Amino acid sequence: MVDITLISGSTLGSAEYVAEHIADQLETEGYAANVLHGPDLEALPLSGIWLMVTSTHGAGELPENLQPLFEQIKQQRPDLSQVSFGAIGIGSSEYDTFCRAIDTVDRDLIAFGAKRIGDILRIDITQHEIPEDPAGVWAQEWIKLLK
Repeated sequence: MVDITLISGSTLGSAEYVAEHIADQLETEGYAANVLHGPDLEALPLSGIWLMVTSTHGAGELPENLQPLFEQIKQQRPDLSQVSFGAIGIGSSEYDTFCRAIDTVDRDLIAFGAKRIGDILRIDITQHEIPEDPAGVWAQEWIKLLK
C-alpha cells in the first residue's frame, strides 16, 4: 500500500476540508493517507507522494500555517528528488493574485527536486462555493495517474 501525505495550508479552513475529503477518497481506493495541516519539515517523509492543498493569503502569500515549512525548505535545502506531488490551490479570481500560493509551492518543490504528478488544480471560490466538489472530481483523475 502506498502512503500519501496530504499537506494543507489554510487560513479559513477550506484547504483543510479539501485535504480531508481527498484523504477519504484515497483511502477508499486503498491508499494510506496521512493529513498534516501546516507541518514542519521534520514531520514529512522525504520520499513518496505528497499532495499539497493550499489557499492563497493576503497579496498572494502562503497561509501563515504553511509559511514555516517553506522557510525551512529554503533554509535546509532538502533533497526532494524522491518526492512526487500533486497540487491544489484555492482562491478567488476577484484578485490578481488568484491561487498564487500554489504556484509558489509548485516552483519551490520542483526547485528542490520534487516532481509534480498531473496538472495543478486551481479552485475559484467565486465559481465553486464548496471547494471539495471540484477537488473530488480532480482527485479521481489524479488517483489514476498514481497507478
